[in-house]
Amino acid sequence: PIVVTTTARDSMWGPTFPELVEALPGIKIIDRSTVNAWDDPRVAAAIEATGRKKLIIAGISLEVCAAFPAITAIGKGYEAYVAVDASGTFSDTKREAGLLRMQQAGVIVSDYATLMVEILKDNARPEAAAVYNALDMPWATLVGQISKAYGKQSAAA
Repeated sequence: PIVVTTTARDSMWGPTFPELVEALPGIKIIDRSTVNAWDDPRVAAAIEATGRKKLIIAGISLEVCAAFPAITAIGKGYEAYVAVDASGTFSDTKREAGLLRMQQAGVIVSDYATLMVEILKDNARPEAAAVYNALDMPWATLVGQISKAYGKQSAAA
């Protein structure tokens, strides 16, 4: 399940990125005024309604939009993972401070591809190829090509 939220879409911060809306057809985007997404009762209820205890969080601003709800989630007994490379920042200093703050609070910081592969768990699953293709990782493609070429050489020997 996916919970998507935005802040002050019709006033202060402007519309949600059209690319995000397009990528998430049928997903309701909760517009809120609170800085910490978790402080909006609709967002908190939507997260709780998923029944999940492990959350992957990303935000426009790593140090605010991702960090605040991730830290709150930890305090409420969830496991919070933040996809660092799926989150933006306002400066390197803010990014580093946000990372430190989250780590001190017990948030697990990672990159999106590692989190997706961790969820996959087993490369024998039928959807494994689709997951790796969606991740668009050139090194994974290279490893696959090397493996395929090596397999052909071994078969010929």
